[in-house]
This record gives sequence, structure tokens and C-alpha cells, in this order.
Amino acid sequence: MKKFALLCFTFIMSTFAHAADFKEGTDYFVVSKVASKKPEVVEYFSFLCASCYRFEPLVNNLKKTLPSDVTFRKSHTESLGGKVGTELVKAYSLSKLLKTTDVMVPKIFQAIHVTRMPIASMNDIKPLFMDAGVSEKKFNAGLKSFKLKRMVNQMRQDNKRFRITGVPTFIINGKYQVNNQKITSEEQFDKLVNYLVQLKD
Repeated sequence: MKKFALLCFTFIMSTFAHAADFKEGTDYFVVSKVASKKPEVVEYFSFLCASCYRFEPLVNNLKKTLPSDVTFRKSHTESLGGKVGTELVKAYSLSKLLKTTDVMVPKIFQAIHVTRMPIASMNDIKPLFMDAGVSEKKFNAGLKSFKLKRMVNQMRQDNKRFRITGVPTFIINGKYQVNNQKITSEEQFDKLVNYLVQLKD
């Protein structure tokens, strides 16, 4: 029993010691004075971003480590690709609207970074949705919907709010931004994000 208690104490102390190593201005930045009401992790990304593509496995594993009360979501930026970037914001929003993000996110990433499929408009992206089982009727209706326009505008506003110019960018609780340059391992990334979602003002 004493041995078990000692192990628990050692684990707790090592966790606190690691958390104490995270420093504002070094490992993360404060980007807002007010935190969100509920804990959340937002990844600002672009399908055109090679780093975002490489980060996908880390992001997918991170979601498994987050507490159950923490919301994770993505927000696509228009900062890359000009008109194509705008079309890809629509594509990601449409995947959310049709509840197909789990299938469409890897499909679009692979089309761009692996098969090098040329993408200039939603007409080029349409076959990917069809391949995922989305009917042409639902695809066309989704593109014309007011809800899609609202989702696109919300992403645009979120990107402007945090002045997103580079991706991937991780904003925690609407207040803290991960300093990607200090990330040296997946374990460190997971611990830093989990530290920030629980950080009190």
C-alpha cells in the first residue's frame, strides 16, 4: 500500500513539475484577455498547408487525450490560396454541414498532398463528396443553403479575431495560443494543450 501511494505521489509531482515548465511567452502566448465560457481547442488550418497535413495524426491523437468536457473543432482559413482557399473553406463547411468531416478531411488532404489533384473550384471537389457517399442533390442543396454561408462567415470572423496568418494555429479556450516552434514531441504537444485547457485566469 505504501509503495502504491509513493508511486501515485511521484506521478502527481512529475505532472506538476512538467506543467510548471510551460511558460507564457515561451511555450504559449496570451492572445485574448477573456477566456471562452467553456473549455475548447480550436485548430485553425488549411487543406493547402503541408504542415497541417503532417499535423493530422498528432491532432487525431490529441483529441483522445482531452477531458470529456473539452470541445475540439477546426476552423479553415482563407489566408492561403486566394480564391482556392475560399473554395476550400466552403468545402470544409459543407463537410461539417453534411456531417462527413471524418471522411472528407482525410480525403481532401490526400487529394491535395498525395495524389496532387488540381483544385480550382467546388466542381473539382464535388467528386470527392460523391465518392464519400454524398448524393448530388445533397451536395448542391448544401452549397446553396443559408446555414453554409453562415458557417463560412463564422470561420472568417474567427480568423480575423485572432489575426490568423499562419497555420496550423491552436487556440485554447479562446485565450491561449500554442507556440508551435517549441513543440518537440507529440507527448509535449498533448501535455501543453491539456495544461492550457485547465489553466485558470
